[in-house]
Amino acid sequence: MASVHGHDVLTMMIDSGEQYTEQRLVAAIIARFGEEARFHTCSASELTAAELVAFLAARGKFIPLEAGFSTHESKICRH
Repeated sequence: MASVHGHDVLTMMIDSGEQYTEQRLVAAIIARFGEEARFHTCSASELTAAELVAFLAARGKFIPLEAGFSTHESKICRH
């Protein structure tokens, strides 16, 4: 199984226009990419959906909102 880049998850969030909680985002990631999917970023690999969400949160990739969080294209690194 190929690994999915974290950028794909951020793009999924932007395209949806939704606000997420960590639990809702993990569920959305699993629904989109599958339970067995693994994820990587520019500096991490073999992450589960929950581990990816925690990683992205720790890196400041989410924008806090009243009912959860979202993200923006400016949060996606371009290297």
